[in-house]
Amino acid sequence: MPEQTSTSTLHHPTTAPAPALITGADGSRRLDALFVNAPLRDYAQRPRVNDYTLPVLGMAYIATYAAQAGFNVGVLDAEAHGLGIDQAIKVINSARPRWVGMNLLAPTYELSARIAAGLADDILLMAGGHQAKAMPQRILTDPRMARLNALVLGEGETRVAALLDDERRRTELPGVMWRDRLLGTNATGIPRPGAAAQHLAPDIDALPFVDRRYLTQDPYRADDGRVEANIVGSRGCPYDCGFCGAAVSANPDIKIRTRAPETIVAELETLHADHGASAFRFVDDLFLGAARVIRPAMQAFTTHRIGERYVWDATGRINVLARADDAMLDTLARNGLREVALGIESGSDRVLRAMDKRITAEMTETVAHRLLERGINVKGYFILGYPGERHDDLDATVRHIHHLWDLADRNPGGFRASVFEFRPYPGTPIWQQLTADGHDPDTLLSYGDVDLTDQCADESMRQRDEFNFSVGIQFGDVPLHELRATLATLTREQHARTSHRRAAA
Repeated sequence: MPEQTSTSTLHHPTTAPAPALITGADGSRRLDALFVNAPLRDYAQRPRVNDYTLPVLGMAYIATYAAQAGFNVGVLDAEAHGLGIDQAIKVINSARPRWVGMNLLAPTYELSARIAAGLADDILLMAGGHQAKAMPQRILTDPRMARLNALVLGEGETRVAALLDDERRRTELPGVMWRDRLLGTNATGIPRPGAAAQHLAPDIDALPFVDRRYLTQDPYRADDGRVEANIVGSRGCPYDCGFCGAAVSANPDIKIRTRAPETIVAELETLHADHGASAFRFVDDLFLGAARVIRPAMQAFTTHRIGERYVWDATGRINVLARADDAMLDTLARNGLREVALGIESGSDRVLRAMDKRITAEMTETVAHRLLERGINVKGYFILGYPGERHDDLDATVRHIHHLWDLADRNPGGFRASVFEFRPYPGTPIWQQLTADGHDPDTLLSYGDVDLTDQCADESMRQRDEFNFSVGIQFGDVPLHELRATLATLTREQHARTSHRRAAA
């Protein structure tokens, strides 16, 4: 669950006119499509308190591809603008696009459905995202989605452009579903022979670089003065972590693809030339998650002297980095690696086995130490309350975090812990287990935001507002109030450590 630590502007619910909230569109032409990122909650009810939200890179990829095909498209990031539901609906209907495209995710599905129900009658609706792929039948029969013209399962660039060209093309597009309201049945596109691969797993090196005009907060200026940008280096993940929507067992149709190193370097150079960016964050799972990706990428970075000009962060796999020799870690440091985000998840080996993480707490400590001693920062993600977690497992995680903090205090690199309450996502391995054990899917989908300020975690919560949500179920032995008190305590401690480190710098 990635998060950022800084940005230049605090975003409150906006009162800006509708056109100013839509990014990337040509105001002189009819809008072919408006891609809408729903807010995580109705900000008319409680304003957001954090000042950064992750950029909607996937939506921007689709918008960029559609624009290259000649369509006039825009993005409304209702989360970044802190919009209420009624305000989002008003902005969309005022823009009068031919199509609205929505990214359906489990935590925001209910809000997305409310937006969909409020669209003007002459607007066509398409939707995709993880929830679309995990629960298509549920979405197609949702009365609030009654005017859904196309449910796009999987990567959407080529199929969205085809739908914008002609809605009737849905009959020939793989992985596109819709509801026949007259017959009360669901229909699926039937592709021509050989067309499925082109649409379901497009060549990511052939896709255009993301046009940043579609992103509200990317690139952005960080507290250290650098202009930072997020970037994707690959698609797909070969691992099967039980809680993850990207788990390979939940996505058997996804072909794992990595971008050519020279293409990645070219995008870095373009972002620097166009926006002055000198810091980058790879948000995909594989950039430091497979040796076959790391080695050619670092050869290209060395050739182009990336480390002399830029810094970059990436997500890494602990088991892969544990096998890396000292020379490779030295190369990563020389090439500008600033921080590695690691899915540590727990300090209990018992819980790690239940998650199918293929790591141990000892392995985490060894990898963290090797990175920290080279001056590479480490961010660790942790999940509290995983199904079956006991009190002793939670205690082991708390000790593990403190031990990693102590380790960082003795080395040049810093360590920060990012701690979350477990929540189930449909389609994941743990979701299958929970429903098989008798949990009601409707209850598992009852996401709600959690205000941890009652745990005296006020300022320390600012950067985490968009990540504090829960289904309100105790899945392990530890009561929720105790779990959240632990989460708030760890977050306060991390906030204090981060503030002290910045002051010392």
